[in-house]
Amino acid sequence: MSQMLQIYDQLREMILSLDLGPGERMTERWLEARFQGSRTPVRAALARLEGEGLVQREGRAWIVAPIDLRELEALEEFREPLEAMAVRLACARAGEADVAAIEAMLDACQPGVKREEWHRVGTDFHVEIARLSGNPFLVRAIEGVMALLSRARWLEVWTEPSREQAWAEHRRILALIRQKRAEEAAAEAVRHVRDTRDRLLRSLNEDRRGLRARGFAVVGAGAGAGAR
Repeated sequence: MSQMLQIYDQLREMILSLDLGPGERMTERWLEARFQGSRTPVRAALARLEGEGLVQREGRAWIVAPIDLRELEALEEFREPLEAMAVRLACARAGEADVAAIEAMLDACQPGVKREEWHRVGTDFHVEIARLSGNPFLVRAIEGVMALLSRARWLEVWTEPSREQAWAEHRRILALIRQKRAEEAAAEAVRHVRDTRDRLLRSLNEDRRGLRARGFAVVGAGAGAGAR
């Protein structure tokens, strides 16, 4: 793997896991020292992350992109039909062994499991359902959306009630796929996406002061927060 890709992968993971918080400043010199890399691969990695909307230029320095509530809302709108189509196709194409594998993944999330595992499984659930659709374009689209939602979803799994609610919603979707009830599964998937959107936007809107105290930058106003 090239040095640029190594720096890109590590820096991207730090941003998505909130090790580098939204709005945090970075200099190229600090990044060169942090990753023991030269300026050219550091700049190339930053350019790639800028293209993904994860970093922004600020004068001569760089900042981790703030969490944008308007972007989150747009992503959730884009995500709705993708998830609905994925579960419809999964109902038609998935076998019992496929469903059982995802069920085992959900079963691994029990009380006491670290938030990191809940976050990973929550992401993997949606990607694996997309894989059951047999459509690689759906897989790539849902992988991309879940990556962009990753930072906000860390905040969603912060409390046990939120984790348990998401887990229960995942179980209902999977049960309907197992029963081949395509339209009900699609409706449940859309409901889950909307409920997730509302939880995220409400939490981010209500906790702006707390997030600022932790150094996290949140911008925009989510029109959908509190609409339900």
